[in-house]
Amino acid sequence: MDKRVEAGWFQRLAWSVLAVGSFGLLVWVPFLYVAIRRGRGSDWGAFASFALYEVGSLSLASLPAGKGETALGLIVLASLAMAVWLLVGPLFDRLTPRNAMTGAGHAPWPGQAAGNPYLR
Repeated sequence: MDKRVEAGWFQRLAWSVLAVGSFGLLVWVPFLYVAIRRGRGSDWGAFASFALYEVGSLSLASLPAGKGETALGLIVLASLAMAVWLLVGPLFDRLTPRNAMTGAGHAPWPGQAAGNPYLR
């Protein structure tokens, strides 16, 4: 069975705020989380690319003033835009509806008594 990493909108936005709020320094963290949880090669590739971005941007930032500032700015904007798009969109799986096991109706599951068992 394929592993799933489900996330609601609040969690997706929280990961995006972490990536943007840290000015790209922690953009690799949500991708490492998904890669560990799901274990797909594509997730490890996304994590590796954002970790490589981190190393590259830090090395460009250490250049003397006036050299590489434009390139660094464009790289940061493009990488953060890609990260936010991935975090809000296709990276996480959609949440499974609560009544997915019961089908379209509101009938209890087989072996379950009608009504809420915690209110008895």
